[in-house]
Amino acid sequence: MSPLFMDWLSLLLRWAHVIAGIAWIGTSFYFVWLDASLRKKDERETGIAGESWMVHGGGFYHVHKFLVAPERLPEELHWFKYEAYFTWLTGILLLAVIYYWGAEAYLIDSSGAPISPAVAVAASLLSLLAGWVLYDLLCRSALGGRTAVLALSVFILVLAAAWGYDALFNARAAFLHVGALIGTIMVGNVFFVIIPGQKKTVAALVAGGAPDPEWGRRAKQRSLHNNYLTLPVIAMMVSAHYPFLYGDGRGPVMAGGIVIVGGLVRHFFNSRNSGLRDWSFPFLLPAAALMVLALALLSGFSSMGGGTGSDRAPSFAEVQQVVALRCLSCHAVNPTDENFDEAPAGLALDSADAIRANAPRIYSQSVVSDAMPLGNLTGMTAEERKLLGEWFRAGAPTD
Repeated sequence: MSPLFMDWLSLLLRWAHVIAGIAWIGTSFYFVWLDASLRKKDERETGIAGESWMVHGGGFYHVHKFLVAPERLPEELHWFKYEAYFTWLTGILLLAVIYYWGAEAYLIDSSGAPISPAVAVAASLLSLLAGWVLYDLLCRSALGGRTAVLALSVFILVLAAAWGYDALFNARAAFLHVGALIGTIMVGNVFFVIIPGQKKTVAALVAGGAPDPEWGRRAKQRSLHNNYLTLPVIAMMVSAHYPFLYGDGRGPVMAGGIVIVGGLVRHFFNSRNSGLRDWSFPFLLPAAALMVLALALLSGFSSMGGGTGSDRAPSFAEVQQVVALRCLSCHAVNPTDENFDEAPAGLALDSADAIRANAPRIYSQSVVSDAMPLGNLTGMTAEERKLLGEWFRAGAPTD
């Protein structure tokens, strides 16, 4: 299949994925904020949880929330579900187009677990399903009513998945799969819990009965879970552009750190919006900032400066030989790799000037992380990565 066709397919799916994701995240943030902003104005009102006044776009809005449901169903009722469904659907199709179709380069690490593309794809799909099932079982177990214990259990589940993915796939694919797993859990909450509960409530109203408050309680719990998981999943979905996040086997730790940072930030805003501020509130954002700093240091941020840890800077001829042997099949004016009609990201390393000008990118992609070569199909060795690192830290000389 034409690489240009695949590029267009990838672009359109990514575009649709981002659009659907914006709609889903926007409604999630809005309704969690709305729920936190509700205030009980008139104690004489029965069946009303609270109300909220808003102004936007030149208009005023007055919203009431019922404790369970209204006495009768209105003629027109707006549902919020397709944003979630289309976000997941376009995401899984994008995963298939990039990581499943090109499994040998994008999913499998040739120097890692010896698995076939078919086995890798099956492992990917089954793990997403298994992750949702385990999460759902945790929520429905005795732990479901103990918020702190449940949160810790879900965090351990995500960490375990991250370690498993890191052992099975290449670092880039492994890190992205953690985001795909979290996204699958989120859409599972919508499809299997939130919407069915809402449908049961509507059916009870139509039949003239009283809805079970448990349906709403369970839906609210899962909706809040989605709210806390949103920031981490966004970071992981864009992680392919930042290989320092998952290089040198640090992916699982970075994934765990990102989940913590996202949770702290969301808890700060949720607490502020609801007006419920306990002793921990002033420390939430500082703790998130310290965690980001720790992750930056872990990623090798301090090693990006000059200087060399070697007595001898490698010669440029040695560097050029490594680049020619390991990189030029893709990153050349005329790539020999059949998957590319032109150099990926427009990065051609045919000349000495191009290698010198792109030394920071070579260092970031091949030394700080092992993201390149893709799937290590050309077999770059640890010694060659070390050589490139010593050359860069020596100032990337070309003489």
